[in-house]
Amino acid sequence: QVQLVESGGGLVQPGGSLRLSCVASGSIFSVNAMGWYRQAPGKQRDLVAVISSGGRKNYVDSVKGRFTISRDNAKNTVYLQMNSLKPEDTAVYYCNAEVVPVGFRDDFAYWGQGTQVTVSS
Repeated sequence: QVQLVESGGGLVQPGGSLRLSCVASGSIFSVNAMGWYRQAPGKQRDLVAVISSGGRKNYVDSVKGRFTISRDNAKNTVYLQMNSLKPEDTAVYYCNAEVVPVGFRDDFAYWGQGTQVTVSS
């Protein structure tokens, strides 16, 4: 059993900052890519940023220069530092991880429960 638990969402004014965290726990052999997605009301869930196990990062164009993804492999944790937040960043943010559970050779995609980020004055 593998669980992903996010934290750090909330209400922030435009121009403000938030830091999201996501911890993967359970019967884990290894963790490959980890990432953050977001889903605004009435819209599909879209990729925000992803980081490989080796630290290679990719971002959606709309957050480049404002958001930074990082990870602590020893803690199976991924972070998303969000600066210069805009109202259009408002969404539920979901953590995703490609995890190889103990006893398996392939990885599986796991999701967190989501954390609300609201950017409003």
